Amino acid sequence: MRFRHAVVTGGAGFLGSHLCTALLDRGVAVTCIDDMCTAAPDNIAHLTDRPGFTVRHADVVRPFAVGAPVDLVLHFASPASPADYLRLPIHTLETGSLGTRNALALAREHGARFVLASTSEVYGDPRQHPQPETYWGHVNPVGPRSVYDEAKRFGEALTMAEAEVNGTDTGIVRLFNTYGPRMRGHDGRAVPTFIRQALDGEPLTVTGDGRQTRSLTYVDDTVRGVLAMAASDLRGPVNIGNPVEITMGDLARLVIRLTGSSSTVRMIERPTDDPTVRCPDITLARGKLQWEPEVAAEEGLARTIAWYRAPVAA
Repeated sequence: MRFRHAVVTGGAGFLGSHLCTALLDRGVAVTCIDDMCTAAPDNIAHLTDRPGFTVRHADVVRPFAVGAPVDLVLHFASPASPADYLRLPIHTLETGSLGTRNALALAREHGARFVLASTSEVYGDPRQHPQPETYWGHVNPVGPRSVYDEAKRFGEALTMAEAEVNGTDTGIVRLFNTYGPRMRGHDGRAVPTFIRQALDGEPLTVTGDGRQTRSLTYVDDTVRGVLAMAASDLRGPVNIGNPVEITMGDLARLVIRLTGSSSTVRMIERPTDDPTVRCPDITLARGKLQWEPEVAAEEGLARTIAWYRAPVAA
């Protein structure tokens, strides 16, 4: 890559830790900034002795500086699972607003490329399907999920304004349902919840009638997409996700089959404002970034299950 030193906010989180690893593997020095409010130190334990890797325990809500020259800022700090952002609503909003402002200020100071991790949640419960980047969304601004949805929508607006007003080199990626190793078993999202329940012999709790869909992207594919966006000059937003949908009921049954579990499926109440469908239109990513997902759901889930079965995941 053309970068020498990257700052990854939220770098000790699930996705952030994979980004740190990928950057180091490409010869980029990395400063990981994380307040550890939802991250696990074990996520980056394998990196602590690698040359070029630095960890700073800091909250991006407060202004921060990095002494060495920086040419890439990846702003991935934020509680991302419903269990976390419902527990930390104010912090989630502040990370998406003040945290984004501070990360943008760092990029502006160093003349660095900036990439914001946004989310498919900006589309809400969509009325257009699949969702292209031109779709404005159908979002409840005062519902329980709004602390995350609106934080990301504001972060996008702030990032676009920063580029227009100050000329900062910015990009926005909208990530769809990334999963893989290092997700916490009690994360609250479907994939880790189903895997944990299946391995423990518990019923897999599927919300509603199980016919709502998601588009699952294995973490290695998401990382490739983010780094392709970083290496480009696109402002975005650009969808990074898998255009193949799966229902939650089918996902639960697939996890049961892949784990060889004797678990059953139990239907529970569906959360407020839970999207009925979710699927990206990735025409832009294919055309401008030459990116599309490569790991099929069955393969990605098998890799993730193997990680959960390993002693390190206990």
